[in-house]
Amino acid sequence: MAHEKFQSCIDACWECVTACNHCATSCLQEEDVQNMTKCIQTDLECAAICRSAAEMMTLGSQYSYQLCDLCAKVCDACAEECEKHDKDHCQECAEACRRCAEECRKMAKEATSALHHN
Repeated sequence: MAHEKFQSCIDACWECVTACNHCATSCLQEEDVQNMTKCIQTDLECAAICRSAAEMMTLGSQYSYQLCDLCAKVCDACAEECEKHDKDHCQECAEACRRCAEECRKMAKEATSALHHN
């Protein structure tokens, strides 16, 4: 299957979805939820793009590398936002986002170079 070479990226995306969902729901339980709204919004957006990227890769879509490039940018933004908060769930989310961004960049780079060599 075409997607098997991107399995580590697919796994990183799903781990990021889980971390972002956990972070968003945990932020909703914080005493000062108002200060967490940007974090919650970013978590939800990041989870959405990671879910989409993973699904496109499993389909072997020709658009996967473009989506993964965008996914890396959204993951970076989410990590930056989460790193502003000293909550454990935010720090864990930031780490998952950084890993996912790295995997997505690697995947996008590999796919782009493969396209240029064909």
